[in-house]
Amino acid sequence: MGKEIKRRNTKQRKAILEELKKLKTHPTSYTLFRILKRKFPKISLGTIYRNLNILKEEGKILELTGGKYGCHYDGCTEQHYHFFCIGCNNVFDLEIPVFKGLDKKVSKKGGIEVKYHRLDFYGYCQNCKKKGGDSYG
Repeated sequence: MGKEIKRRNTKQRKAILEELKKLKTHPTSYTLFRILKRKFPKISLGTIYRNLNILKEEGKILELTGGKYGCHYDGCTEQHYHFFCIGCNNVFDLEIPVFKGLDKKVSKKGGIEVKYHRLDFYGYCQNCKKKGGDSYG
């Protein structure tokens, strides 16, 4: 195992983590940049990227990659499912229980040991569905 790196907990990193834990919208790095620019006028997008990577490596946040929907970030690291809207590109938590039996099934069938899984759903959110989102984008 590699040597653990001691990092200083900067004001910016602390603010990024606090913002992600507060927000339920799973913002992109650019959205976080725009939000934190108000509090830290001299903050750069590079600082946001660097600190998001550190927080991800430390297991304090989740990076949600949805293909063409880009990377979104989540301050809740507990296992849960996400919904990616293919109409507005927003990401939402799904308030459904995690199917723990799936880990056991895959472990047994594959001859492997599954510790957890991530499962994402894609479709139209309530707002986009009302606007007539009935074909894939």
